Amino acid sequence: MFDIGAEVTAMLQTDLSSETATSRKLWSAEDARALFELPFMDLLFQAQTVHRQNFDPNRVQMSRLLSIKTGGCPEDCGYCSQSARYDSGLSASKLLEVERVIAEARRARDAGATRYCMGAAWRSPKGRDMAQVLAMVEGVKALGMETCMTLGMLDGDQAQRLKSAGLDYYNHNIDTSEAHYDNVVTTRSFADRLATLQNVRDSGIKVCSGGILGLGEGNQDRVDMLATLANLPEPPESVPINMLIPVEGTPLAGAAPVDPIEFVRTIATARIMMPKSHVRLSAGRTDMSDEMQALCFFAGANSIFVGDTLLTKANPAEDSDMRLLARLGLQPMQAHEHFADDAETDPAEARRQAVRAVDPAIPVLR
Repeated sequence: MFDIGAEVTAMLQTDLSSETATSRKLWSAEDARALFELPFMDLLFQAQTVHRQNFDPNRVQMSRLLSIKTGGCPEDCGYCSQSARYDSGLSASKLLEVERVIAEARRARDAGATRYCMGAAWRSPKGRDMAQVLAMVEGVKALGMETCMTLGMLDGDQAQRLKSAGLDYYNHNIDTSEAHYDNVVTTRSFADRLATLQNVRDSGIKVCSGGILGLGEGNQDRVDMLATLANLPEPPESVPINMLIPVEGTPLAGAAPVDPIEFVRTIATARIMMPKSHVRLSAGRTDMSDEMQALCFFAGANSIFVGDTLLTKANPAEDSDMRLLARLGLQPMQAHEHFADDAETDPAEARRQAVRAVDPAIPVLR
């Protein structure tokens, strides 16, 4: 019998060897779909192999996410509780004070988070808000944490100002495939999303971009979404894979749940297609069993959000996460750790760690 799994596995191994020796692989829709459809055990074996070639398999990057401006967004993203177009029961709030954001970041750092992500429900930041946003970046950076923001669309000048303030990462998800995108969002185009990613990349900020499973898409849409990200001029350094949390009052409130095996397949495919990116197991973990999360980690996920809330929705409690990580023998990464030997080869991080060991309350400037 013809073994498609063996043929695709051999092709993949050849491509990965070529990538290591020369340049990264660019993925056709056909190759990406063949990878996604490998027998499940073959796919996970390949994903774990790639993961071990690029990361310590027993270390996980831990981020904390804070909503610095909640609700009232003019966009019509069909999954979002923060859209002003839907009656989700969420009230709009003003932009948080800088001091409060820094205090929350300090608590997150002391609880073990190394990256602090700040999100505002905007189509794009307004000029009057930029000074406050930049001060948040500078303040969190001074705590010795990686900084990340998601503020909607950015132009080139806004991205450059955020970079100058010390922003490490900018999150802007593409959500789904280009073909399915208009079924989910109509107030901004797929091309708009890619333009913001390019502005972020051009500024020198690292890119955080992924998608959401459960938006009514098919497996081809999931594969095409990953191929879009993997084939960018430079793939995102961080790739969050979210599972939809249906919100009453939004168009996708009644969306069918995602099959757990298909979700793990997507994680594994992302790991293989973007071998040097952090793959973040993101929203939806409250509906995942410990066993499903363990499979995701085995498939190459190596980043999570910690804390009881994720913007406006529940997230697993910190003690629950710590128990799971302990059971699996997983340890948190340091700030600015990416590859397996970063912690040992970054003398600046070693100095910051030494200062924090003496007094964790001391702000460590970069």
